[in-house]
Amino acid sequence: MPITFKSKHAPNIVMLEQVGLELLHLAGHSGGVPGSFAVEDLPAALARLEGAVAEGPGRALTAERPARDDDADNERPREAPVSIAHRAGPLIDMLRTALAEGDYVIWDR
Repeated sequence: MPITFKSKHAPNIVMLEQVGLELLHLAGHSGGVPGSFAVEDLPAALARLEGAVAEGPGRALTAERPARDDDADNERPREAPVSIAHRAGPLIDMLRTALAEGDYVIWDR
C-alpha cells in the first residue's frame, strides 16, 4: 500500500510503503503511519536523511536490494535498484521547503 507525504508548500509525494517507511526510519522517525514531522522536528529529520544519502548516495535502500537468487531457471536479468539519493531526493526537497515555510509534513496511506 502506498504512503503519501504532504505539505502545504510542496507537491504530494507517493511512495511504495517499504521505501517510504525506510526513509522515515533513516530520518529518525518511528515509521508510524499516519504520522508527521512538526516544524521543530524538521532540522533533525533533514540532517539525518541528508547524512544517510551522503554516506552512500549510490547505494540502494534495504527494501530494494535484490534478494539472493539461486534459481538457475530464472534467466531474466534483474533491473538495477534505484539509489537512495534518487529515492530520498523528493522527500528531502519537501522537508527543506516545509522548513523554509515554517510548515509541517504529514503522511498517510
